[in-house]
Amino acid sequence: MLLAQRKLYRAVDQERIRKAIDEAERRTSGEIRVSIAPFFLGDVERAARRAFRRLGMERTRDRNAVLFFFVPARRRFAVIGDEGIHARVGPDFWPKVVEAVAERFRKAEYTEGLVEGIETVGRELAAHFPFHAETDVNELPDEIDFGRDH
Repeated sequence: MLLAQRKLYRAVDQERIRKAIDEAERRTSGEIRVSIAPFFLGDVERAARRAFRRLGMERTRDRNAVLFFFVPARRRFAVIGDEGIHARVGPDFWPKVVEAVAERFRKAEYTEGLVEGIETVGRELAAHFPFHAETDVNELPDEIDFGRDH
């Protein structure tokens, strides 16, 4: 395994992040994913949107998926919400999530930042897209994606 790839795996506590995603998704039909990339070219938000599409996140039933895209080497990240959740929370919600995560990232508390962001997004997803045991299915994997979106 490449040294750079090992650094990616160690950048965050994968189990804590998976647990945070699982706990958030127990209260909502929404989907949350985390993608950690070794690099990207150009704008981080554009790279995050490419990852969003590559992961099939726009194919959820209610268009209520949210992606946390993080590039540790560049200390850059973006949070992308699909049209269903964006229509409910509005444009002012996302900068608040980004700032809360960024505050932790500035202290190199990457796991904590992602977990707090996931919890915040999870609460909003639950408020607008509550979990229904009889109809809800986990549409996307909860594992962290270590893709190469650049």
